[in-house]
Amino acid sequence: MPTEFVTYMPRVLDALRAMGGAARPRDVYDWIAKEIKLPEEKRWQRDAKGNVHFQNQVQWARQHLFWGGLIDGSQRNKWALTAEGANTHLNLETSDQIVEKNKENSQNRQTRTPRQPPQTVVPMVEPEEISEPPEEAEESKVLAALRALPPAGFEHFCKRLLHECGLERVVVTGRSHDGGTDGYGLLRLNPFVTVKVAFQCKRYQGGVGRAEVGKFRGDMQGRAEKGIFITTGFFTPEAEKDANRDGVLPIELVDGERLVEIMESKQLGVVRRETFDVDHSFFDQFRS
Repeated sequence: MPTEFVTYMPRVLDALRAMGGAARPRDVYDWIAKEIKLPEEKRWQRDAKGNVHFQNQVQWARQHLFWGGLIDGSQRNKWALTAEGANTHLNLETSDQIVEKNKENSQNRQTRTPRQPPQTVVPMVEPEEISEPPEEAEESKVLAALRALPPAGFEHFCKRLLHECGLERVVVTGRSHDGGTDGYGLLRLNPFVTVKVAFQCKRYQGGVGRAEVGKFRGDMQGRAEKGIFITTGFFTPEAEKDANRDGVLPIELVDGERLVEIMESKQLGVVRRETFDVDHSFFDQFRS
């Protein structure tokens, strides 16, 4: 019986091909869940460490595809096929072979470089040994820092972020008479027209449901023309449907994954870091 994440490796490649060769992680999760008809309760089931189990396994599938040269790892929060990956069609046997080769390469690197500082060699690990793949672990660090903020601090962080993204006259209302609405801003569409936007901020680790989205819409009724709901967690499918249904005030949903993506694009609260890995294949030519 193959490890669970191995069964998703062919699906990740298929999903990216179906979406033109590149996609956001959330879109890949949704494509695979729909393709395999994953029951809703399993789609959002969490493990003992608080990770969404299905997404965690798909992330590990992507990580091994990256180590195997089939996925480009140059951009965060965007999974893209390499030229080789675009033309590779896997099954369970060939997926298992990639995983075993990745493990062998990792062991060889550690054997060949005993005097290297530990941080320059990334050991191969199994999904059961640590909770998240390297890329997703970096994202979790940012979200953990946001969740550690006090409620008012997170509201003012969102105010700064919205201002950086183009909203004008952003104010935080906090615990005012405006109910669950945390603040307002103006979005300038052109020199003559602005739209009043209300925003709501939730430092969640779990899911934001339909009821909370509906309550936010009720709180901003008559006070704004557009809503933005920001959370460090995620939105349930019912919440997403309610936010986008016809005939009601529209609400833009920003989950933890997208929130980190925006922070990185604005370099707000994060510092760009450039690192170098040893190209062991380059040195192979000098070993003979």
